[in-house]
Amino acid sequence: MSEIYLTRKGYQKLAEDLEYLKTLKRREISKAIGKAREHGDISENADYDAAKDAQGMNEKRIAELEAKIAGARIIDDEGLSSDEVLIGATVLLKDLDTQEEFEYTLVSEVEADYSQNKVSITSPVGAGLINRKENETVEIKIPAGTLRYKILKISR
Repeated sequence: MSEIYLTRKGYQKLAEDLEYLKTLKRREISKAIGKAREHGDISENADYDAAKDAQGMNEKRIAELEAKIAGARIIDDEGLSSDEVLIGATVLLKDLDTQEEFEYTLVSEVEADYSQNKVSITSPVGAGLINRKENETVEIKIPAGTLRYKILKISR
């Protein structure tokens, strides 16, 4: 698997998710399988099938997280410039059409979460902001049209 750039918080979240799946979730699923076996013939036992499916999905997710963690490269904010937009930066923007101000934090695809204003550097908005500087005006083409932003502040 290729390198995945993560913030320290993003790496920590993946590690916590992995620990949960390997410990608590595995135990829960194991108990569900045991309980389903108690109902007798497992060849026609829907509870057993569901528990085994959950076990397979959990193990698949564990493998995915382990691969991501193994290929993770943690971004150290201290060594990065704060005068240009790079991964890990928080950018205060002004929409030049609506005059609205808002912030985005640029992260990897793994950490992207629009509800928390975390935008992937591979998304149209993230790619349009990367390597730009304060006070620059950027035009970003998205499927719905063109966004016009002014970069007001870059912070880490």
